[in-house]
Amino acid sequence: MQAPGLIRFPIIVGAFFALTAVMAGAFGAHGLRNLVSERSLEVFQTAVTYQMYHGIALVLVTLLSGLGLSRRLLGFSAGFFLVGILLFSGSLYTLVLTDIHWVGPITPLGGLCFMIGWALLLVAGACLSVNRNRG
Repeated sequence: MQAPGLIRFPIIVGAFFALTAVMAGAFGAHGLRNLVSERSLEVFQTAVTYQMYHGIALVLVTLLSGLGLSRRLLGFSAGFFLVGILLFSGSLYTLVLTDIHWVGPITPLGGLCFMIGWALLLVAGACLSVNRNRG
């Protein structure tokens, strides 16, 4: 059995990121509309969208652990989703809300983390079907 803290962490973090994505989306739609350019609003919305998708993915990873998928792979997947949110969405929020432009090159690293997280989830799923066919 997996330790309760390891099960709770991705749920709590995923729910937190989903909640704050909703809040950021509302802020972007209402608070930023007259303060930043249309392009900046699009960038902000991209950050919100990816934060929401991957917040939900963190919760999903926890649910999948109950289906027999490799908890190690799922844990790494969750870690990459978490880092991806921080790097990808965080850098985009920073670009829109501040004059700090050196964070721009960080965004693709966050995207790479998302891709690695999904690839690990793919491998965990593929390993499940192989292991079930052997059993």
